Amino acid sequence: MTTTANVPALATLQPYIFFYGRCAEALSFYENLFGGTYEVMLIKESPVAEHFPADFRDKVMHASFTAPGIAFMASDGRETKAVDPDAGNISIALALTDAAKGEGILAALADGGKVSMPLAPAFWGGRFASVVDRFGIEWLLTLP
Repeated sequence: MTTTANVPALATLQPYIFFYGRCAEALSFYENLFGGTYEVMLIKESPVAEHFPADFRDKVMHASFTAPGIAFMASDGRETKAVDPDAGNISIALALTDAAKGEGILAALADGGKVSMPLAPAFWGGRFASVVDRFGIEWLLTLP
């Protein structure tokens, strides 16, 4: 058995839930249910708004929800991603603290998988990449 006592965290992992047009409704529901709070950035408020159709710009680009013992990130998703209830709507967001180790993790996840967004500077800071691993799990990676 491996112990993690006194080992600094390599990353912070959170579920990232896509609501495909119903994110604001879902956040309000969970706020009432769990007594939590959330922060939202709409697509129209982001520096990449022009890359989205005009009728999609009022949708949630990114949100973070917190309540006692609960934390997740959320979005309305990408307008081009089809809603497939059998495929699910949860990805894993991983905020890494070490650039070199993060790049190694990205490479390992991509081995046998598919990079859907190559590692590039992110407007919110750091660098971002998206990859679907060989098991079909989508990972949203933020690196320094």
